[in-house]
Amino acid sequence: MKKIEAIIRPTKVGDVCAALEKIGHPGIMITEIEGHGRQKGIEQEFRGKTYKTELITKAKVEVIVNDCDVDRIAKTIREAALTGKVGDGKIFIYPIEDAVRIRTAEHGDAAV
Repeated sequence: MKKIEAIIRPTKVGDVCAALEKIGHPGIMITEIEGHGRQKGIEQEFRGKTYKTELITKAKVEVIVNDCDVDRIAKTIREAALTGKVGDGKIFIYPIEDAVRIRTAEHGDAAV
């Protein structure tokens, strides 16, 4: 099993959820986060005054998938989140040692 964690634009969350649902992936976790990448924030103008926002609001999308589905799910997330502009985000893939379904005590792939 793997955990795919994608940091994306909040405006693309709906597109990513719809794309994952379309390919039949049922489970998803979404968290609103703040941070910055290489750009170290953005400059914005408000009422004629320029100021720098160092922390940018992003969304973290997490899914747990079987090893055989990793490439397909990561590709789906990338395509749905893509705008082609700086700040589209990143996708990270981590190994998951085990999963346990609380209600039934199932382990491994059966729990996912």
